[in-house]
Amino acid sequence: MSYAEVKRNIWSNSISNYVRTVLGMAVGLLTFRMLYQSLNKEQFGFWSLLWSVFGYGILLDFGFGFAAQKRVAELSVQQEWEKLSRVLSTIFVFYTATSALIALVVLVGSSTIVNWFGVSPANHEEFRKVMVVFFLGIGLAFPMGIFPEVLRGQQRIRLTNNLISGALILRLGFIAAAVWFKWSFMAVMFIALFFALAPDFLAALLALRRMPGVRIRPTLFSPSMMGETMQFSVFAYLGTATNIVLGKTDQLVLSATLTVSAVALYQAGSKVAEVFSQFTKQVQDTLSPAAAHLHATGDKAALQDLLTNSLRWTVLIATPLYLLCAFYLLELLRLLTGDKNLSDETIWVGHVLLAWFYTTILTHSVSKRIFMMTGHERRLMWLGLGEAIANLALSIGLVLATHSVVAVAVGSFIPTLYFGWVHLWPWMAKDTGLRGWPLFRQTVIPSWLGCLPMLAVLVGLKWVVLAPRGSGTIAMFTEGTIAGVIGGAGLWKVSLRANERDELRRKMGRFLPRRWRVSV
Repeated sequence: MSYAEVKRNIWSNSISNYVRTVLGMAVGLLTFRMLYQSLNKEQFGFWSLLWSVFGYGILLDFGFGFAAQKRVAELSVQQEWEKLSRVLSTIFVFYTATSALIALVVLVGSSTIVNWFGVSPANHEEFRKVMVVFFLGIGLAFPMGIFPEVLRGQQRIRLTNNLISGALILRLGFIAAAVWFKWSFMAVMFIALFFALAPDFLAALLALRRMPGVRIRPTLFSPSMMGETMQFSVFAYLGTATNIVLGKTDQLVLSATLTVSAVALYQAGSKVAEVFSQFTKQVQDTLSPAAAHLHATGDKAALQDLLTNSLRWTVLIATPLYLLCAFYLLELLRLLTGDKNLSDETIWVGHVLLAWFYTTILTHSVSKRIFMMTGHERRLMWLGLGEAIANLALSIGLVLATHSVVAVAVGSFIPTLYFGWVHLWPWMAKDTGLRGWPLFRQTVIPSWLGCLPMLAVLVGLKWVVLAPRGSGTIAMFTEGTIAGVIGGAGLWKVSLRANERDELRRKMGRFLPRRWRVSV
C-alpha cells in the first residue's frame, strides 16, 4: 500500500469516525430517554450500572487489542500469515480464558453480587438472571472484540464504523419496539447485547476474508508469542491506564477532599469539554494503523509527513471549534445540563478543561498515537506515568490548599502544559527534522491566522443582540453560524495550501450536479 493510499484511507476513515460519533450521540440520547421513561428507577439504575461495568472492561484488555492492531498492520506488509495466525490465536485464546473465568465467577456468585448492589427482594431473581445473561454476552464479546481491531490494523476503520453505525440504528429500532410493546427487562437486555455482539462477528468474517492465509485456532496458542506480544502490549496497557488516571480521577479527588456536591459542579462544567474532545479526536484515531504500516515499510519520509500534516489538520479542525466553545460556554452548558443557574466555579471549570483539551490536541493527541506504533512505547509509558503522578499530586495539593473545584482542573492542566511543551513538542520537532519554532510556525500558526477574522467577529457579536427576546440559545446558534462561516472562509484563504484547496474542490465536486462542477 502506497503512502497516497494511506492518506486516502486516513481521510475516509476520519469522515466515517465523525459520522459514527454523531450517530452514536443521537442514538444514545434517544435510547437514554426511552429507557429512562419506560423502565422503573431500579431497573434503569441496574441497567446503567451493568453497562458502566462494560465500559471499564477496557482495563481487562491488557493492551492486546492495540497490539493486535499494530501486528496486523506490520505483518500484513510482508504477508507473514503464519506468524500473524499465531499472534491472533494467542490473543484470542487469552481473551477467551479471561472471559470464561469472569463468567464462571459471576455464575457462581450471582446471587451474592446482586445483594451487594442493594437490589430489592422483589427484583432479586429477575435482576440476577439479567446479570448472568449480561456477563455471558460480555464473555462472548471480549474475545470477538479482537476482530474490529484487526479491521483497524488493515486500515478499514470506515468498515468498522459502518458495522457499528448499522448496529446502532437497528438497536434503536428494536428497543423502541420493546418499549412500545412493553417487552420485559430481559428482552431489552437481549436486544442490547445482540447488537453489541453482531458487529464483532461480522468484523471477524470480513477481516479474515482479507487475510486468507490467517487461521484462528486454539492449537496455535504460543507462550513465546504471548511473551513477545506482551513486550508491546504492557506499555500500551499502562498508557491506557494512565489516560484513565488523567481523565477520570478528578471526580475521585473531589469526592475524597471536598463533598459529593463538588463532583456535580465539576461534572456540569466538564460536559462541553468532553463533547469538544469527542469531535476533535476523530482524525487522530485513524493514525495508529497508518503509522504502524509506514513504520513496517521503513518509509521515514512518509512518517515525517504523516506527523506534520496530521498535526496541521488536527489544529485546523480544533481551533475554530475551541473558539466557538469558549465564547459560548455558558449557553452550551445551559443547553447540555438544563441548569439556568450555573455557578461561577462550574463555568471556570469548563474554561480550564477546554484549554486543557485544546493543548493536548496540540502536543499529545497526534504524537502519542504515532510514537506508540513506531517503537517508542517504553518512553511514552514513562512520560505518561510522570504526567499522571504529577496530575494527581498537584490536583490533591491545590484542592486541599484552596478548597476550590476549579483547583482540580488546574491541577490537570499544568502537568499537561509541562509534559506537552517541554517533552513531547521537542520530540515531535526532532522526528520531523525541524526545530520547535519552525514546527509551530508550520502546523499551528496557519490555523491561528486563519481564525483571526472569526475571533474578531465573535468579540464584536458580544455587543450585538441578534435573537428575539434575548434568547441565549437562539443567539448562540445565530451568532455561531455567522462566525463559523467567516471562520471557514478564513481557514480556506489563509490556512490551506493551494494544492489542498484544489483537492478539496475536486472532492466537493463529486457531490454536486454535473452542470455545477465547473464553477466549483
